[in-house]
Amino acid sequence: MDTTLLSPSEMGAMDRAATASGIPGAVLMENAGRTVASAVLERWSNRPTLVLCGPGNNGGDGFAVARRLAQAGWPVRLALIGTMPGGDAALWEGAVEAFSPELLDDSPLVIDALFGAGLSRDIDGDAAAAISLVIARGVDVCAVDVPSGVDGATGRVRGVAAPAQLTVTFFRKKPGHLLQPGRELCGELVLADIGIPATLLAASPARCWENTPDLWRAALPGLRATTNKYHRGHALILGGAVLTGAARLSALAAMRIGAGLLTVAAPRAAWSVYAGTLVSAMVQPMDDVADFKALLADSRRNAILIGPGAGLGDATREAVLASLATGRAMVIDADAITSFADDPARLFAAISGPCVLTPHEGEFSRLFTTTGDKLSRARAAAALSGAVVLLKGSDTVIAAPDGRAVINANAPATLATGGSGDVLAGMITGLLAQGMPAFDAACAAAWLHGAAAASFGVGLIAEDLPGLIPAVLASLQQPN
Repeated sequence: MDTTLLSPSEMGAMDRAATASGIPGAVLMENAGRTVASAVLERWSNRPTLVLCGPGNNGGDGFAVARRLAQAGWPVRLALIGTMPGGDAALWEGAVEAFSPELLDDSPLVIDALFGAGLSRDIDGDAAAAISLVIARGVDVCAVDVPSGVDGATGRVRGVAAPAQLTVTFFRKKPGHLLQPGRELCGELVLADIGIPATLLAASPARCWENTPDLWRAALPGLRATTNKYHRGHALILGGAVLTGAARLSALAAMRIGAGLLTVAAPRAAWSVYAGTLVSAMVQPMDDVADFKALLADSRRNAILIGPGAGLGDATREAVLASLATGRAMVIDADAITSFADDPARLFAAISGPCVLTPHEGEFSRLFTTTGDKLSRARAAAALSGAVVLLKGSDTVIAAPDGRAVINANAPATLATGGSGDVLAGMITGLLAQGMPAFDAACAAAWLHGAAAASFGVGLIAEDLPGLIPAVLASLQQPN
């Protein structure tokens, strides 16, 4: 299953390539109208419907939707804001009305075909007024391509946008369908085939995907009859002296996702806390950074995590730099990120091996000054740092230094609980220990993290997550 995400400009190129290949634009528009009408007929019963059309191709799609619904016996009115769109809009045999508030009085359903994903300016004037009235009336909305006002490249709202219960888009999703607040405004999202050949994607420069197992399943570590614990890697986690739960959650997650061996470097004062709860791990007492460096001397410890509960300051910073100097795979999270807030360039200069940074928005702003939408900021940060950057949130973005990017959209709201990020960091570390490439490991861990949480439901706490990982992994091994 192809999960390529196309920016509006890339989607425009696909439309033009399809036309150049011999598929008339009018056919694509008619197919779009048919698929939207079919989705509406499946979701709603026959009711008075107002189709709001704009001047571009999105408006043309709206005319085709109106005609299809009218042919199905629905009472349809069509309002146009702006100039008449091209294409087969003239095939609509009903009245083309100017928008007025009265049109909403008896229209419990609105088809939003004002503007598509390629909107390049803030909505204002009559269109903004119409959308504001739709919002105020609280009617059901089916959006064509995107809710008008949502930027298809960024998910941002350009002026105003009405939340949709259903959005029907075409050929491939856009980043704005998955990035907030666009994701929330789209409601249920339906991806429709309108006849653009998938083979045209081969010429597209698109390097962004929706995160699904199809992207990384082949790289997921497997087990063989001859596998032993040393084959599965040895993870090393730096524990903290006070917030001991963070590193322990990471350790459990790393082991549950498959790391063969795991060592926690625990401050001596807290050693009994770690040793008494992590019975499957090796817990090494540590007095100072020199003791941690001694643990790094064993090259079999091939994946390192520093950050969860580690504490801020020189000691954490020195441990990170010593770890990076080994060139081994590494995850830098939480306190380890913030410890470089005064000198991020020093951190970036030290990154040479496989490395994943896992900031939330606050931590991200302490290392990076990049501005713009979430996708472009994550990409710029990855290119600057030389690390895979996993920028957390309900719309987590994972970006590689080479420009590849993935948007993760399966995270339920129940993950908004303390410690869930520590579990995610441990999962990435466990996959790195087993030899999974850094970008694939970050993508896989993000998806598995969301799937594990979704399998539990409400009431989730971070301690539940590690125990949910095996069942999700097992489900990926079953034939589709």
